[in-house]
Amino acid sequence: MELKIGHGYDIHCLVMGRALILGGVQVPFERGLFGHSDADCLCHAITDALLGALALPDIGQFYPDTDKKTTDIASTEILRNIYENEILYHGYKVENVDCTIIAQEPQLAPYIHLMRNNLAKLLRLSKDRIGVKATTNEGLDDIGAKKAIACHAVCLLSK
Repeated sequence: MELKIGHGYDIHCLVMGRALILGGVQVPFERGLFGHSDADCLCHAITDALLGALALPDIGQFYPDTDKKTTDIASTEILRNIYENEILYHGYKVENVDCTIIAQEPQLAPYIHLMRNNLAKLLRLSKDRIGVKATTNEGLDDIGAKKAIACHAVCLLSK
């Protein structure tokens, strides 16, 4: 069996007038993440982890922010497309994904199970193979100042 590990990271600024979407879940909050797509940094980090495991270019090469056709695209659609058109196409399957969302606010614990459910469906995995955790940045940097949300993700692929 061939195994490949990938790591992804994403960060977006919090702004007024946008919905906060994480893992395909709309989290009630007065601000959302700024970006060309819906700016779901959880899905973006996972997508980059999958691409990195196969030594492929990052998400921006597949979905550039200059492409008007993908303005406001759901990041779950981006993740699904990369999974189906790159991971499966190259003969791999996802064994597991583990993610950490870094946000000073809002409180994400009530929404983690919904995020895990969405990601499990997208990646055709059982929920026990999807780890999603949330932590704060203890008041440090732009995340701690409540200006941004970031996410790290790792994945294991097998062939």
